Amino acid sequence: MNTLTPNPGRLVALGRSEITLLVRNRAALGVAFLMPLLMVFVLRSSLSGVEGAQAVGEATVTGGIGMVLILVVYMNLVSAYVARREELVLKRLRTGEANDLEILAGTALPSAALALGQITVLAVAGAAVLDVRTPRNPLLLVAAVLAGVLLLAGLSALTSAFTRTVETAGFTTLPLFLLTVLGSGLFMPADSLPDPAASLCELLPLSGVMTLVRAGWTGGVESGDLLGAGLTALAWMVITVFAVQRWFRWEPRR
Repeated sequence: MNTLTPNPGRLVALGRSEITLLVRNRAALGVAFLMPLLMVFVLRSSLSGVEGAQAVGEATVTGGIGMVLILVVYMNLVSAYVARREELVLKRLRTGEANDLEILAGTALPSAALALGQITVLAVAGAAVLDVRTPRNPLLLVAAVLAGVLLLAGLSALTSAFTRTVETAGFTTLPLFLLTVLGSGLFMPADSLPDPAASLCELLPLSGVMTLVRAGWTGGVESGDLLGAGLTALAWMVITVFAVQRWFRWEPRR
């Protein structure tokens, strides 16, 4: 893969065309807008009464951030990459001036922007109506969210290599979705699990990001845990970049 420094102008042009396609796809747009918010509402209802209102609200907001990342960035973007590949869009773009990184990043821009917008609304609404404190460390929270967007964009490109059609994307994205929801601490820290399971769950792709998200919002995380979470997220980014360079498919399977 040619991974030269991206040209901002070409990135904007590619992103604009992807936004147009996203707006035309009402089903994908509806899922992207409504599903994360619906799941957050359902999960907040299920968490009510577990602890104090503030603890439930904080768990809902931080878990909701993770749900937006996994649904809007990862699952939505896998379908986008597969659709562009099967329609030969990626192949045509690759024969032009855009390099590989520009093509992948341009395709990811609408999903990333949509996720960031939803997370912003969720954070503001959480602080306003869910009886939660404002983020203790906003810069760490922003860095964690951006790291999650980058990591899941890479994982979506990798997953698309093993996804034959848009219709089968729901099956190929399901394993990471379930592992993330159940083991990456979206609504409760992974260390609340028994020791062997907790140690394994801390190594899942989004576990480091979610630890940083919780630390950015609620604080109270030791520096050693922050370092471990950051290294875990960075390691998965490096692994993902290597895997995408090795296995990403630019043309349909024949």
